Amino acid sequence: MNKFIQSTMLSFALVGGAAQAEELRLSHQWSTSDVRHEVAQIVADEVAAAGVDLEITIFPSKSLFKPREQYRPLSRGQLDMTVFPLSYAGGQQPAFNLTLMPGLVKNHDHAARLSHSPFMEALEARMAEDDVMVLVHGYLAGGFVGKDTCITHPDDVAGLQTRAAGKSFEQMLVGADASITSMASSEIYSAMQTGVLDAANTSSSSFVSYRIFEQVACYTPASDIALWFLYQPLLMNKSTFEGLSEEQQAALLAAADVAEAHYLEQAKLQDAASVDVFREAGVEIAEMTADDFAAWQALAQETSYAAFAADVEGGQELLDMALAVE
Repeated sequence: MNKFIQSTMLSFALVGGAAQAEELRLSHQWSTSDVRHEVAQIVADEVAAAGVDLEITIFPSKSLFKPREQYRPLSRGQLDMTVFPLSYAGGQQPAFNLTLMPGLVKNHDHAARLSHSPFMEALEARMAEDDVMVLVHGYLAGGFVGKDTCITHPDDVAGLQTRAAGKSFEQMLVGADASITSMASSEIYSAMQTGVLDAANTSSSSFVSYRIFEQVACYTPASDIALWFLYQPLLMNKSTFEGLSEEQQAALLAAADVAEAHYLEQAKLQDAASVDVFREAGVEIAEMTADDFAAWQALAQETSYAAFAADVEGGQELLDMALAVE
């Protein structure tokens, strides 16, 4: 009888131990075919394989929070993790608008250097003020689509109802006499379909995963010349991370390294792959020239760069830090 009692108590202890495994909720706005979901899934799978009693449940396709409404619950500990365009939180931290600044990032390798530079450390210090930390760094490039016309030069957007992903791009496009309609990338398709939008820019990955090629006549992709780069990291609530065991923290950091390498590799492939998808759908492919890029950058200097330096505390210093990264 004593052995039976001991066995029963051991069974209850094992069941109780399993029930106490930590569960983290990770939210994002994209479909499960998107590279940003792949990044989240890699972290979840690697952590599960580490066997540290830590489970990550992913809520894709804006099923838990609306796209632009994830940073605040993350900072309050109501959400544990998110893959999130940081510029969406520019209202809470205006410095974050620098992570979608026209012409600031030259290419994907340059983006990776920016992610591990004093510039990013300065942004991470601001995230820490909100109890947020970066787990996986990542930039994605993107381009333009036009419902009825090609967009390569600032003159091409004059008079068009246009979507941009962040304040800095909106300021530049307004400087080119475009009208702005703000929305998440997940809403571009329906806005194009209903005539709300004439043009939009977002990441190559979003253009494909949201099937924007079904609604447009022309696509200007990111190629050797890419005006559009957006920082889209996997973020985590800092207190939640610090409350985990050392083994769980180590598993998360190791998983993040694997996911970040995958993110960079796939980011480079996304641009070329998007061209193939749009071309197969019968969409015209336009190329931005060096002169086009110079025209956009000159416009950004007058609009986005100047406004950021004037409006954001320490903005010029942050801008200079970003521009100093070779």
